[in-house]
Amino acid sequence: MNPYKAILVGNGTMGKRHRARFETCGVKFIAVADNQEEFDGIVDKLNIDFAVIASPATTHYAYAKFFLERKIPVFVEKPLATTGHEAQELVDLAKRSGVTLFVAQSECYNPIFLNFRKHFLAELNARLGAEGKLPADNVRLEFRREHRHSERCRDVDVALDLLVHDLSLFFTMFRAQDVKVQRFQMSPDNKDAAWMTLCVDGGEHCGVVADFYVNRDSDCDVRTISVDFARAVKPEGAIPETSYTVSLARYTPEGEIAHIPDSLDNEHRFFLKLLAGACTEWGHRAAQTAAVVIDVATQNFLFCMRNAKSSYK
Repeated sequence: MNPYKAILVGNGTMGKRHRARFETCGVKFIAVADNQEEFDGIVDKLNIDFAVIASPATTHYAYAKFFLERKIPVFVEKPLATTGHEAQELVDLAKRSGVTLFVAQSECYNPIFLNFRKHFLAELNARLGAEGKLPADNVRLEFRREHRHSERCRDVDVALDLLVHDLSLFFTMFRAQDVKVQRFQMSPDNKDAAWMTLCVDGGEHCGVVADFYVNRDSDCDVRTISVDFARAVKPEGAIPETSYTVSLARYTPEGEIAHIPDSLDNEHRFFLKLLAGACTEWGHRAAQTAAVVIDVATQNFLFCMRNAKSSYK
């Protein structure tokens, strides 16, 4: 079989990482561009198998649409778009055209998170009562994501830069139709810190509450998920309360976050499986989740921006 041929749009930090890892899988990049002027007139002549979009976030919608309209599969860095409407448009276009659309939410493929999700959901389901539901006020999650100031990704606010990571993790565990937003707050001083609370108010996991905190101008680097299970009583006996915190990152001796290559490697392998025709329904669900995440992040962030009198403390 001939190797896949691809075009890379956006040759910055993430573009170089994606290219290097795809090349280890045998992919041949036959063109590299940094803007639409550089690829607009040549794409139809290249006979490429897919496009990798790692350009600034504000260009993702236009570039992804360009390739999808030509029925060229797309691997696009997060966020998929900068509005929920545009994100959903891309998902619908890909499905209607029968073309693969994959959003590189690499944290979803982090082996640490995959292990956490397996054990967390098993414990969560073990607490379901006789009616198949959780006891009231039994489970609370906290997602924290902080890093020091960086000039990267400054074309979008903190919700589209950082919050989308943890929202994507949350929505791999709970159905979007069962979730509602309880609150959204942002720092009154800048766009670099935000808080959100989601609750599951339907389905068997009704009652789960999740708090999210993101800060891209912090004095430390943090990527954690904390869990608090209250004591639960079942006919076969009581389940004790428990709490724990999992770090999604590894750290250097200096205390800085070390990149976990398995996360990128895993997402690249999933994308190549989709190109080969495997896991099609899973691929549709993953793309739809990416659109839901954008809608949740942008609608609430914009609401907060319009209502500047935040209750931030």
